[in-house]
Amino acid sequence: MIEQFFSFKHIPFERNIPTEHLYATPKFDELLSRLEYVARNRKFCVVTGNVGVGKTTAARMLVASLDPDSFRCIYIADSALTPRVFYWEVLTQLDSDEKPSFYRSEGKRKMLSRFMHLAERSQVIPVIIIDEAHLLSASMLEETRFLLNNDMDSHNTMSLIVLGQSELRANLSKEKYEPITQRIDFRFALVPYDRAQTQDYIHSHLRYAGEEREIFTSSAVDAVFNFSGGIARKINKVCSMSLLYASQKAMRTIDGGTVDYVAEQELSW
Repeated sequence: MIEQFFSFKHIPFERNIPTEHLYATPKFDELLSRLEYVARNRKFCVVTGNVGVGKTTAARMLVASLDPDSFRCIYIADSALTPRVFYWEVLTQLDSDEKPSFYRSEGKRKMLSRFMHLAERSQVIPVIIIDEAHLLSASMLEETRFLLNNDMDSHNTMSLIVLGQSELRANLSKEKYEPITQRIDFRFALVPYDRAQTQDYIHSHLRYAGEEREIFTSSAVDAVFNFSGGIARKINKVCSMSLLYASQKAMRTIDGGTVDYVAEQELSW
């Protein structure tokens, strides 16, 4: 309905927009630059931010930018992740026939052996991305310390990127996790968009859809920002619902009152 009414080439606020068309602020570009450095140099990076600010999107853009002949990216998002399940998942994504048995130590040994094989035979760097890391148990957080403790601390066999909500930063600040924080090479906190960036985000996604008009008026952008707080996921939701409502009512332009109505009726519970 939205595509037909507005003559869009693509739906503008969906999750599956190609990475090359995603909106990026200078802060976001800085994060991507650091993540690429981390991947290429086998570093350890922790990225934190509130839900919906774009942490997973940053990971998706990083993976899309890396040469698959030089990197093997392993993405894991599991709230019940344990060390043994972690090693199993890594080996599975590496298409390895060597799955660990019950013991964590065996899983780590097989994973590191596979990583060394990739490095020596193929010159490939493994890049492990752990998402939703604020949900990790203490035992799994501790395991990240041992992941990077290899060959008597002389070098890393992998790049490790950990993504989590802001409470992850609070957890890692505790004294018991000092051995982990000492190993972190880069820390980055993503923040929501400001009002101007929210407007640019909306316009960028409409351009991707093939729309040159400013469908959302200035008051509509104000309403989107007030509702979303600059969080990309909430911007997508309220803009998508506003476009749907407008197409149903044959409205070519969306104002602040429309956005407020949609937010209250469709997204307030």
